[in-house]
Amino acid sequence: MEKVRVRFAPSPTGPLHLGGVRTALYDYLFAKNQGGEFVLRIEDTDTARYVEGAEEYIEEALEWCGIIADESPKKGGKFAPYRQSERRDIYDRYTEQILKTDYAYIAFDTAEELDATRAEYEAKGDVFSYDNKTRNQLRNSLALSEEEVKKLLDEKTPYVVRFKMPVDRTLNLEDIIRGKFSVNTNTLDDKVLVKNDGMPTYHFANIIDDHEMEISHVIRGEEWLPSLGLHTLLYEAMGWEAPQFAHLSLILKPDVSTLINKENIDSITKSFSEEFVTKNSEFSFDESAELIKSFFSEVKSPRFKSMLGENEKDNALTAAVKQFLKKGLSGKLSKRDGDKFGFPVFPLNFTDYATGNVSKGYRESGYLPEAFINMVALLGWSPADDKEILSLEEMAKEFDLNKVHKAGARFSKEKAEWFNHQYIQQKSDEELLEILKSSDFNTTLSDEKLLKIISLMKERLTFVKDLTLDNEKGKFFFEAPVSYDEKAAKKAWNDQTSVILGELASDLENTEFIAENLKQAVHDFAEKKSLGMGKVMMPLRLSLVGELKGPDVPDIMELLGKEETISRINNAINNF
Repeated sequence: MEKVRVRFAPSPTGPLHLGGVRTALYDYLFAKNQGGEFVLRIEDTDTARYVEGAEEYIEEALEWCGIIADESPKKGGKFAPYRQSERRDIYDRYTEQILKTDYAYIAFDTAEELDATRAEYEAKGDVFSYDNKTRNQLRNSLALSEEEVKKLLDEKTPYVVRFKMPVDRTLNLEDIIRGKFSVNTNTLDDKVLVKNDGMPTYHFANIIDDHEMEISHVIRGEEWLPSLGLHTLLYEAMGWEAPQFAHLSLILKPDVSTLINKENIDSITKSFSEEFVTKNSEFSFDESAELIKSFFSEVKSPRFKSMLGENEKDNALTAAVKQFLKKGLSGKLSKRDGDKFGFPVFPLNFTDYATGNVSKGYRESGYLPEAFINMVALLGWSPADDKEILSLEEMAKEFDLNKVHKAGARFSKEKAEWFNHQYIQQKSDEELLEILKSSDFNTTLSDEKLLKIISLMKERLTFVKDLTLDNEKGKFFFEAPVSYDEKAAKKAWNDQTSVILGELASDLENTEFIAENLKQAVHDFAEKKSLGMGKVMMPLRLSLVGELKGPDVPDIMELLGKEETISRINNAINNF
């Protein structure tokens, strides 16, 4: 295997998770760095969990990210087909081959028989495992006579093919990211290789396809690390050279202290409380919510983690809530985390056809694909010189599996938004206008005015949609404020303000509405009235925007125009 060939092999059992995108990306970057090829293969042997539309979703998501496969079900290639469900004849051939070796056997045990055996072990305080200690007492071709096996086969008795794990062998394994380690085969069970419907399990189909497609490196999540011993032995059983392996660490839940604030604490508390009561039905929702909120109110405190520690004075509810929160706030990032805290964990919106539920995606949330993929790349890999902003081509140029981190990478919503802000700054005003117009955004404003708004707001944008009527950052450009920030009003408005702004509005009637002229006009007015600029500018900004935020006031006035500016000033005077 001189040429680098890698594969991303998702199962169409749901939408592509953030972790799956990262695996595909690292596969792609490694292949491009090495002048190799990136293969997309769909592993759809798990028919029970198959989700309609998932395969199409995976392909669309990867294309949006810019991760384009050299070979795939859609594109084809010399090792087609690229769906496991279409490779049955290949698997049948290799099933026959492995059954001729001493590495596999057939087992006739029914699910009910195995459940009964498992119950017997549990009654004695033991754990049942189908392995070298138990297989000779079970209903399989190792324990039964040739006549019994033939009779069962003649009767069309359903069976599975199991791997015969060698006894007491030490396997010296190696992983590009994690280094060398050893596993004793006595700790491994006899995994099913072929199910009773004749389809191979992931373990067997995986190594067959990787061999047939000449895969040189397997890059996958660390959840498959315990299977490395079995997979290595499967290559040995088939007489094939194994590829090199690299197991990626988990993407971890974000730091909860960065997510909870005064605005969202009630909704987050409700979400956690509903889940808690579902799992602990003996407790009431109201009591649980009150206690959970009390913990979340302290989440930014240095003592928050210590608060979750065990205390002999804790009552049953407090102890249960502590255990629930400790488990729920740590570990692997999940869809549920996104639902609770209001961020996507999938690249695109995904509609579950069975339930109609829609999971939010990064694309629909306003993220640029290049920002999203840059963020994902740095969840576990560090480029040279701690660079953070890299194009896909730049990433590929310096990607190195040896520099992928062993430790889990913590997801950060703030960092994801930071990346999007950085990429928006790199876009021209014209490019941002096209993005804005390609959305569901409707306005009567001309492109010329929209470009001016973009120019003024660009540095403040996290998302292009921040400019729309639905977002507070840019809403004031499209409609007059209907309310005014209370704290800002107390700061900007006093008994004399209405008179001052009324006189200013009169002066503006005779002013040409160009930012430079307007700035001078406001300055001259303040000087004429012996007022500090703050006494004029703050209430003027509040009148136009509804709060004390936004770009320079003269620029806002020029964009709004004379009629709208004076109308907003008068509305504020009438309001206050």
